[in-house]
Amino acid sequence: MAANGKAESPMYDYACDAVAEAPQKGVLNPPPRLLCGPGPGNAHPRVLSAMSLPEIGHLDPAFLSMMEDIKEMLRYVWQTNNAFTVPVSGTGSAAMEACVANLVEKGDKMLVGCNGYFGPRLIDMGDRYGAECIEMKKPWGEVFSYDEIKAALEEHKPKILGMVHAETSTGACQPLEGIGELCHEHDCLLIADCVTSISGVPCHLDKWGVDAAYAGTQKCLSCPPGVSPLTFSQRAMDKLMARPDKVKNWYLDMKMVASYLVGSGGGARSYHHTAPISMCYGIREALSICCEEGLEARWKRHREVAEFFWVELEKIGLECHVSKDYRLPSLTTVKVPEGVDSKKLTKLLLEKYQMEIGNGLGDLAGKVWRIGLMGYNSRFDVAMTVVAALKDGLEQQGKLKMKV
Repeated sequence: MAANGKAESPMYDYACDAVAEAPQKGVLNPPPRLLCGPGPGNAHPRVLSAMSLPEIGHLDPAFLSMMEDIKEMLRYVWQTNNAFTVPVSGTGSAAMEACVANLVEKGDKMLVGCNGYFGPRLIDMGDRYGAECIEMKKPWGEVFSYDEIKAALEEHKPKILGMVHAETSTGACQPLEGIGELCHEHDCLLIADCVTSISGVPCHLDKWGVDAAYAGTQKCLSCPPGVSPLTFSQRAMDKLMARPDKVKNWYLDMKMVASYLVGSGGGARSYHHTAPISMCYGIREALSICCEEGLEARWKRHREVAEFFWVELEKIGLECHVSKDYRLPSLTTVKVPEGVDSKKLTKLLLEKYQMEIGNGLGDLAGKVWRIGLMGYNSRFDVAMTVVAALKDGLEQQGKLKMKV
């Protein structure tokens, strides 16, 4: 019995014993990696510095003013005038699900281009929200032609078409010119996955007629993951506002988020959730860097570094998986030579050079490496460093084939 006459709890005594001594973990000291995989890439030093600024409240007028800066710069980077252009609290998959949760109504036909890992993820999400999902398939690394998309729209008559603009699993860039016009002719919304293209590859959402797009910050924007760009056209917003039922995801309900991040006619904002303040500092700085460099100069830099990288890969006997016509400058899939242990090579690069590159996913597992030269890491010195490390890795396995 305790002194107060009450029975002591064995569970309480056990809990006290379990936490009697605090664990001594020491100072966190992550290794200094050169991140040249499919993402995240290394954050820009200015972004990291911005994220250390003092916190303010998520309803503070200064924070809401900063949010307007973010929205304005996102419109520039995506080349759109969409009023609803916001950073979603969460990584790229959160913005991806926000597109599906808000724009899919039960029974809607949803056609998705599946030529890599992320098309099927859209299918999975659509299925969870009650869509009738239809796959439009291509081998991993290929892209869909205008005629193929046109034929699929005419056959299936979907309410939504989902296309992956930059497929992170394959390194292929899907042409979107003319697809939005096709969709509008068929009363269909076009959703574009721009996770690995935003700010590193030309994106002209309004010109292409894209109705909804989402992206991540941890790739070409060189900002840590944690917020994700999202934009809806007026057509998309009209569908959202006209739906008779509630959006099935409370956290990602863009009707509610709009009342917080967009407001109406200068009226008061409605609290929805606590925004990630430091992440918003980060994305604002990342977008500021994009604006300072200029989009065309930024796209050109990514292309020139990628072209240099592809030539240097060829010199050490390596080939790219995707046809040059559709190859992403931000992410390259490199074929694993016959007889090479792909995971052994990536392990060597990590342990010896503190360098991360990615292995293949899904249909390309064991067949390619995925190498990202994105944002802050889209530089000639980084490209040459990766090539030198790959050369050493191939030599270690006796598979280096230099071309004269």
